[in-house]
Amino acid sequence: MENPRIGIYVCWCGSNIAKMVDVEAVAEEIAKLPNVVISKNYKYMCSDPGQDLIIKDIKEHNLNRVVVAACSPRIHEPTFRKALVNAGLNPYMFEMANIREHVSWVHTDRTEATMKARDLVSGALRRVAFHEGLDKRAVEINPSSLVVGGGIAGLSAAIEIADSGRDVHLVEREGHLGGMMAQLDTTYQSYESARELINEKIKRVLNHDHIHVYLSSEIQDVFGYVGNFEAKIKTSEKEVDIKFGNVIVATGLKTFDPSVITQYGYGTLPNVVTSVEFEQMLKTGKLQTKDGKEPKNIAIIHCVGSRNEDYHEYCSRNCCMTALKFANQVRGALPESHIYQLYADMRAFGKCGEDLYRQASESGVLFMMFDQKKGMPHVKAAGQEMLININDLLSGEELEVAADLVVLMIAVEAQPDAKIMSHLVGISMCGNAFFMEKHPKLDPVATTTDGVYIVGGCQGPKDIPESVSQARAAAARVLGTICQGQIDVEVTTACVNEDICCGCQTCIQVCPYTAISFKEAEKVSYVNEVLCKGCGTCGSACPSGAIRSRHFTDEQILNQIEGIMEIGRSA
Repeated sequence: MENPRIGIYVCWCGSNIAKMVDVEAVAEEIAKLPNVVISKNYKYMCSDPGQDLIIKDIKEHNLNRVVVAACSPRIHEPTFRKALVNAGLNPYMFEMANIREHVSWVHTDRTEATMKARDLVSGALRRVAFHEGLDKRAVEINPSSLVVGGGIAGLSAAIEIADSGRDVHLVEREGHLGGMMAQLDTTYQSYESARELINEKIKRVLNHDHIHVYLSSEIQDVFGYVGNFEAKIKTSEKEVDIKFGNVIVATGLKTFDPSVITQYGYGTLPNVVTSVEFEQMLKTGKLQTKDGKEPKNIAIIHCVGSRNEDYHEYCSRNCCMTALKFANQVRGALPESHIYQLYADMRAFGKCGEDLYRQASESGVLFMMFDQKKGMPHVKAAGQEMLININDLLSGEELEVAADLVVLMIAVEAQPDAKIMSHLVGISMCGNAFFMEKHPKLDPVATTTDGVYIVGGCQGPKDIPESVSQARAAAARVLGTICQGQIDVEVTTACVNEDICCGCQTCIQVCPYTAISFKEAEKVSYVNEVLCKGCGTCGSACPSGAIRSRHFTDEQILNQIEGIMEIGRSA
């Protein structure tokens, strides 16, 4: 190992770190440790001047390793690795200590926080001395793409990619395209016909020379890695094999079944309908009760299955504004009707939200607020009509609302087979069975599996513009890799020492990326380094210690632990 010449850089992060950590004291004390050539503090290390400072010092002081104490490596590790490359160093001769999220943001005692920050930097210093240079690895990209799901997000993504002249395989398990948007009457943003908007997309997809549509079809298996995926598609009377370089998952979501909330009477009271069923009534222009009469009293109940600990704790996002749209549409069609909005909380966000609310309020719609924790509205039959009991928070009284038509604003939820899809393409799920993005702010359409993207409702409740925006973002990412022709893949992967591998295959069982296979002839495990993400699960599970994780070796980790303990022990 070459003699380490290490540069230490402690970031203020404005006041994010400096308000709780004495960064100057940390830099000064770390400067006294072995192998430290230079130790500095700077207000914003991630800024261009901050990066230039590192590059300049590497060249002037012949540094061969760098430690930056700042924020989460997830955010800026690539930034600083690039700075090392620009200075002529291997990017893996770098280590980052998180003294913002792990120190400043979670402590209230400045002295204790400063000591902890010092210890974390000391650990990073000891670790980086044992870093090894790793070389980039790239794979060729198949220019074809797979889009799973034929709703507004899937259609938009397919069109964006296909318009560039690249082939797209679009798989939809239903016998038609359009998804949930095809069930809508109008959008709440502008009262445009949702049917016309989605039909225009469907027509473009079906007539596009570069889009191959598979209806009534399902993905049976997906294998391979970014740039070189393969899949089996089951269609009517046959099975099709396809090859592609990237995957966009746009499987959407489904509506909640409100019959499980018995106090709303759905399924037993004929004039209690869901928001989806009410959309169909608006489509046909027949706003009638089941016996064909024009409704005089219409109650719209919000948060049916949403924001409720017994069903779904999350907000379904579109319900409030759709309910306001309904009220305005009913007022236009039945100007003499009485319209009631029974809501738990009004969330009318975005450009049109307040306009919808104001329009409904000014047209005489009556708003009544309830607390779901103290009891939801109760709908019961009362002769030819219905009565709704509600504990109105605004008046503080128990009230009765007469209604001959009740509209339930039902929640949306993940697809029932979301877990199957997550296993097929190798993506994670949150507790509500929606797919998880790589980073909610910095990488909202990518996943932890390279070449796999998630867009639209399968990631969580979204409206139409958000779904389209995500679809176009994912398509841009896909086209970017296609245009490059190749893509860099992870190099901090696992490798097997075949001389001591006992062939137990424990690593194969625990690998979350199916990156490990078994060589029958040699009776040893083998890592496909393109599929491997370097998570370290196999290394920690291997009973014989035959698997080594590059950039996370035992020597590096043990020295980091020693470094964290070093200053405190000597003090």
